[in-house]
Amino acid sequence: MSQDTPLIQKLQAGDLEALGALYDQYRLTVYRTALAVTRDPEAAEDILQDAFLRLQAHADQVNSELPLAPWLYRVTVNLSYTWLTRRNRWRVPLGDFIDQLIGPAKHNPEPVAERRDEQRLMQRAIDALAFSQRVVIVLYYLNNLSLQEIADILGCPVGTVKSRLHYGRENLRELLNGDAQAPEVQYEFT
Repeated sequence: MSQDTPLIQKLQAGDLEALGALYDQYRLTVYRTALAVTRDPEAAEDILQDAFLRLQAHADQVNSELPLAPWLYRVTVNLSYTWLTRRNRWRVPLGDFIDQLIGPAKHNPEPVAERRDEQRLMQRAIDALAFSQRVVIVLYYLNNLSLQEIADILGCPVGTVKSRLHYGRENLRELLNGDAQAPEVQYEFT
């Protein structure tokens, strides 16, 4: 029995306060994951809302005996993928993205210009990754999920997750070491 079991059972019985409690418990996790994949705060907010609307709509299909987090991660990744394929754009530079996730670095000894250059390089490298590699890296490094948890979320074998993580890290290493050229990224500011 999971800690979410009572709330999921109440939600399945139509209790909207249970949905609110689950939202309060998981909203930051869902938002951060969506933001890490899409790099768009507005899209992440929309995905957050959509994920919980889907939870309400499909509550009867959620196994109340299992933790809710993997189900929410799967929905979040799927919604993020749909958003990316439909819009195929990036709006927020990695520096802003990192600041939104972890806050500004207050005690950073590096000059600001040097830090921004490194962030631009990292963003170009991350943007160059295939979606499947980017998602695994986000779930593994940003959300600190285990390989098994990621496999469960993505519905694939652990070996596939290991492979995507390995090749994602290798591709990032090559791109950051200058062995390959990361594509220029087009930004859309609204």
